[in-house]
Formats: sequence, structure tokens, C-alpha cells
Amino acid sequence: MSIQYRVAFGKNDEVVEGPDDAEVVVTLASADAALTPEVAFMRGKLKNTGPTGPLLAAFADGSAAAAISRLASRP
Repeated sequence: MSIQYRVAFGKNDEVVEGPDDAEVVVTLASADAALTPEVAFMRGKLKNTGPTGPLLAAFADGSAAAAISRLASRP
């Protein structure tokens, strides 16, 4: 199952990683990217569409944190 990550820096200013036809889409504001994905999810800062199981698996294997970190540190 594929996941698309989106980190928003402002209105109409976001960076995206992952396929456009992903089953799960994760969105997070850049200001909240310093939180771990699990904490951001529990606080309601990290939003997702689609099934939660693949997202929890991405939390467990560290791939969500890595993708969000890459996107939040854009040049």
C-alpha cells in the first residue's frame, strides 16, 4: 500500500512525496514537522485520508519520520 506525504509551508505552498494515486495521503504543516509523526497524529496535527493501518506501519518502521523530515527541510 502506498503513502503520499505532504508538508505545507503556507497556503498553496506544499511539497509532496509519493504517488498521486496513493491509498493513504498524509498532510502536516511545516511548523509541526518538529514533532514526531506519532505525536503529531495523536495531537491532531498530522492528518491522513485512507486506512490507518499502513500509516501506523510507516510510524513503526520509521519511513514516515524520514519522509516528513526530508520534505520539511526543503532548500
